[in-house]
Amino acid sequence: MGWSAAALLEALNTALEAQLAAAVDLRHRLHRNPCVSGQEEAAAALLAAELGMAVQPVAGTGFIARTGPGDCPVVGIRAELDALPVHETTGVPWAAVNGAMHACGHDVHQAALVAFTRAAAGLRLPAAVAAIAQPREEGPPSGASDIVDEGVLESAGIEAVLAVHVHPGLPAGAVSIGSGAVNAAYDEFEITVHGRGGHSAYPHTAIDPVPIAARITLALYDLVRSSVSPVEPAVLGVGQLAAGSAANVIPDSAVLRGTVRTMTGAAQDRMHKGLREAARHIARASGARATVSITRGEPVLVNDDALARHAAYWLERAGLPLAEPLRSCGSDDFSFFTQRIPGLMAFLGVDSSAAADGSPPTLHSSSFLPADAAVEHAARAMAAMYVGAVRKLGLVGEA
Repeated sequence: MGWSAAALLEALNTALEAQLAAAVDLRHRLHRNPCVSGQEEAAAALLAAELGMAVQPVAGTGFIARTGPGDCPVVGIRAELDALPVHETTGVPWAAVNGAMHACGHDVHQAALVAFTRAAAGLRLPAAVAAIAQPREEGPPSGASDIVDEGVLESAGIEAVLAVHVHPGLPAGAVSIGSGAVNAAYDEFEITVHGRGGHSAYPHTAIDPVPIAARITLALYDLVRSSVSPVEPAVLGVGQLAAGSAANVIPDSAVLRGTVRTMTGAAQDRMHKGLREAARHIARASGARATVSITRGEPVLVNDDALARHAAYWLERAGLPLAEPLRSCGSDDFSFFTQRIPGLMAFLGVDSSAAADGSPPTLHSSSFLPADAAVEHAARAMAAMYVGAVRKLGLVGEA
């Protein structure tokens, strides 16, 4: 059948109606039984069973399931399989009790992807759908990077890749579609200050690495101001500072670990250079030596302009209001996909119960629990984004 985009969107949304009750039940089952990064076998098996179609294993514990004609372009839609090592405090009957938790909404994403894929499977599609159940988004090694390195995107013929991520900072049911950079590159660093240990009563006979590490820590927080334009987002944080084993011993070394988040490659390079120079010069000035290790993580997540433009139009046609474009220094390994092919990450506003102290819940919080309505909103957003993608690919007309 020769679809118009409007007719395709209507057909997808009608087909979704029959999937929503089962999708909410699936969301509860996924939430009750979370799997941490690298141990997603049970979640993958449950999703594959719910999809009821052949799957291609990818990246160890993930898979791709394809539906639609075999001789047409393919639109990929990703959902993350993994949960976080967080003890849940929501108190709902379907709360997790195994020491892990879907504290970032991945259970919503998975249930929505199943609902959308099952709805799409009953239609004669203008572009095939590849449901990507991706492992290891929350912890290294990145599942998305492995999928890219395995050549799966090319072998599956995927020409555009989409994702929806819940976000408590947006109005419930509203969708943020921004073009360009929407999430930051994420890198980790480790600095070891090598001094000379000794007795705390005789500091003049030692080179104490602890105050040197403290000075380096304070200096690093000035790097954003001195290295990056004030109108360009960048964040540096030291999360660990460790030294010594006894109160009366000057240790031989001190270690500090932290993260750098930047929105452009140029800022990333300047921050890395400044970090190395600050550590080495401050240590040398005190007679010590610093070694610096920087591990690059996810790159900047860049949304394709044309995909964003088309998706925004069809999201509004689907009755999902558009929020102001959200850009944050959070990171997501979906960026490995968008480095390779045109991609689009949408952020979906959700309601969630307040924390015990009355504060609004945040992603990765033990009290973060999107309302079940988020499953429907996410699935309908996927449908609208799929229609936008096939419009961008020139496979359907508009009217």
